[in-house]
Amino acid sequence: MANQQKKTSIGGQALIEGILMRGPRKTAIVVRRTDGGMTEKVEDIGTKTHGRLARLPLVRGVVSFWDSMKYGVGALNFSASFFEDEEDYEPGRFEKWLTEKVGSKKLESMMMTVAVVLGIAMPVALFFLLPTLISGFFGEGLPGIVRNLIEGCVRMVIFFLFIYLTSKQKDVHRTYMYHGAEHKTIACYEAGLPLTVENARTQTRFHPRCGTSFLFVVMIVGILFTALFAWGDNPLLRMALRLALLPAIVAVSYEINRYAGRYDNVLTRVLRAPGLFMQRFTTFEPDDSMLEVAIAAMNHVIPENEQEDRW
Repeated sequence: MANQQKKTSIGGQALIEGILMRGPRKTAIVVRRTDGGMTEKVEDIGTKTHGRLARLPLVRGVVSFWDSMKYGVGALNFSASFFEDEEDYEPGRFEKWLTEKVGSKKLESMMMTVAVVLGIAMPVALFFLLPTLISGFFGEGLPGIVRNLIEGCVRMVIFFLFIYLTSKQKDVHRTYMYHGAEHKTIACYEAGLPLTVENARTQTRFHPRCGTSFLFVVMIVGILFTALFAWGDNPLLRMALRLALLPAIVAVSYEINRYAGRYDNVLTRVLRAPGLFMQRFTTFEPDDSMLEVAIAAMNHVIPENEQEDRW
């Protein structure tokens, strides 16, 4: 148990039949192909830091959120490319025209930018703007703070339903198994054990720094923030306000999640409990082949200098 005091800064993300691991200096994507082999993509990000400003409290949360979306969407597209039916795919007229005009490399870069923007816009629309719109039908004549609390409850219901329903889909269920493999591998590393399938298999699939926990904290902090602002009945104004508050909500949520992941006391256990409960629906026990993928990705991103790996 004494070995479990290590807190790594390495984080990961489940992909389509694969895993992304992000360390202090490198990112690694490992995908299990249909023929049973593994494809690995390792990128050195040591020269792509954002400077000292990006490491300041509150600022680092927004920067980390953007980086997670950028690398995460790119990794998802990479893993999905191994399972496309290339023989039946025929580019459309518009795609051919764009390729001729801007070139395949530039078009790929443009599509990646669009994917990242959509990857951020869709959750914002689903979990922030839609609850604002729905709550407008129930809050007429009520005090602003009550309406905002109703909006928060609607947001939580949408979040729970989204997590629960996606966990029941077969393909997503497998992705959540890879999510469990990611957590088990990180837990094995934090326990100071050799990274083997046998050791990782015995670890917990729940982790306090999980993105699921972060999203739950974002929901709660969002409710508290928006409850303080009761500006008018215009739904467009209310949506604009929610978007304006989003960076502050993300920044505060990141610091809470960071604190809860670093320390173990009564307060942090209370903060971690809801997120750990939600991981029952977003992580499942992986098979050994999934653990092999997670371990391969983890080995690529462990830094030589342990000081760089402190959480």
